[in-house]
Amino acid sequence: MSKWAPDSREADSWFSDEQLAKVTPADEVVDDDFRSPVPTQMVSNGEYMPEPQTQQQKHVEHRIKELADEAAKKLGISRRSFLSQSGGMAASFIAMNEVYGKLFDVSREEMFEPEAYATNGPPRDLFVLDDQLHIVRSSRGGPGSALRDIAAGRHTTNNPTDLPDELGIVNQAWNPKMKDDPNWRSSWHLPNFIKWVYLDSQVTVGVLTNNNSAALPDPVTGGTRPPKNVAESEAAEQLTAAQTMAARNFINRVSGSKRALGHGQLYVGKGNLDFMEYQIRELKPDTWKGYNIATAAKVDFDPDSDMRRWRLDDENVAFPTYDLIRKFATKEKMKQVPGFKTLCVHKGLSTTAGREPELGHPMDIPKAARLYPDFNFVIYHACIRPGFWVANALADIGSKRLRNGPAEFDIGSGLRDGVPDILWSTEFAYIARPFRNVYAEIGTTFASCIITFPTVAAHLFGQFMKIMGDDRIVFGSDSVHYGAPQWQIDALWRFQIPERIREKWGYPELTKEAKKKILGLNSARIYKLPTGVDDDEYERGFGGRDDEGEQRDVLYKPVPRDYQLRLDAETKRIMEFPASWVPCNIGSDTAADSCSRNPLSQDNFSKMRKMYAEAGVRPDNIRRGWLRTRL
Repeated sequence: MSKWAPDSREADSWFSDEQLAKVTPADEVVDDDFRSPVPTQMVSNGEYMPEPQTQQQKHVEHRIKELADEAAKKLGISRRSFLSQSGGMAASFIAMNEVYGKLFDVSREEMFEPEAYATNGPPRDLFVLDDQLHIVRSSRGGPGSALRDIAAGRHTTNNPTDLPDELGIVNQAWNPKMKDDPNWRSSWHLPNFIKWVYLDSQVTVGVLTNNNSAALPDPVTGGTRPPKNVAESEAAEQLTAAQTMAARNFINRVSGSKRALGHGQLYVGKGNLDFMEYQIRELKPDTWKGYNIATAAKVDFDPDSDMRRWRLDDENVAFPTYDLIRKFATKEKMKQVPGFKTLCVHKGLSTTAGREPELGHPMDIPKAARLYPDFNFVIYHACIRPGFWVANALADIGSKRLRNGPAEFDIGSGLRDGVPDILWSTEFAYIARPFRNVYAEIGTTFASCIITFPTVAAHLFGQFMKIMGDDRIVFGSDSVHYGAPQWQIDALWRFQIPERIREKWGYPELTKEAKKKILGLNSARIYKLPTGVDDDEYERGFGGRDDEGEQRDVLYKPVPRDYQLRLDAETKRIMEFPASWVPCNIGSDTAADSCSRNPLSQDNFSKMRKMYAEAGVRPDNIRRGWLRTRL
């Protein structure tokens, strides 16, 4: 019989009595004078044994204390008060830069001046095009996605044994604002999607996407089966092509400007040509999205045959679809829809897959890019092989396996001009290098490493810039899987490749100009969107003004805060709004975020959060959980 009371935190943990003798509740060992904005030691939720504090973590903690003491003395406040403000976060960035290499753009002035901290963040008039944004139709309720759990720092099957990340932290939240998110599908519905993307972030233009990787229940086997046609596939998807365009149309109509583009769905094969033509004629997509790994290719006209996976260079399956798009791509069409011949293709995130293009390997890109030079091929996730938990990519960097070319065997140790071979992204960069119509898109790839494996982020940016150039990298956040996109915009703007890594591997510097290209200007060139930037390379005849902010305000009008009251009956019908739906979180910048928490949108907790924010109370920076205090 356990010696612990049934309702005690000890009994609630998964620790044995022997393990409990080696840990202590984290909030019981808090030093009131040192409440760090970032964890400096692994904190366990009670499901796994935490590792002791590493020497690097001890060094980070020591430097945060020194910096905090220095700043607090100058400001005439306590260390605890300092650490609860933006200066405390700046001190933490500085300490991590000193220990792990300069990963974040931060200055000492930011410890003392909140205005300096804000100034060194993304510029107010930054043009951001987020090319990967997900919505779920409003009839789909209940629990959300494991991807949100990853962003919130919860245990998932992507890291089943709760291994620590590069900084020694287990299940570190990618987006700290998601820690308390209940992960309901309602946060993917259009009302909350618009709030998170257009009101809570700096996204100027967003590309609304969809996923045609459908699997249907198979009553014969008890498992799943591929769809036999588009109708079956769309019925099982989170969002249909028609719903994508309805959401796009509403956002643009309510804002009075082009704030959203929409992906048509790439259903390839001669058996799907009629649906592709229907999308072109009726839905009018701005660009296209496809998944090689999806069973979305109908290779015949047999109504009983299953659709299957496909590859970009299949002359009998993919090329007829490209030819159909090209047929409709008249001069007038391309003037109206410049992204009409842009194919956005999911590749990667297949941790255990072999070298098969149907599973995401990039070997099928050259032939397609060469034979269709008038098309753009935007390769989503930049082909990174590990899915969401990129410890494998960090192991690739440390393996001493280098790559210096596109061929399968252009690898080895000590190769001249070689760089660490990060499966499959490094190979993709070399494969794509000769083709100016191929782009690396960083959705999820960036999110999955910038907080937990920053060395991987440094090498990926370094390699893409060195091999492909900074004008062929485009930003996508894969939101709202990971919450609002702003944390990724902030992180990319502050991130930099440590000098020691650049010097060793010959990587270019990730300058502010390069970041502007990646965050929006490169995609603006693809879709021929005006940016308000007075730069001939990107202006493309749209004109500009000296006052870039003023120009952008004219080009891209804000979504009104009462947008939910403007939802029309037809949009709600297409998006499958339930009859009981009511608007949430209208008319206030400080209101608690109830849209993501429906149907419990008016609970007392939400009211308490609003009162907390209005009172100006600062975070206590206390971690709940368990620390390893004895070996």
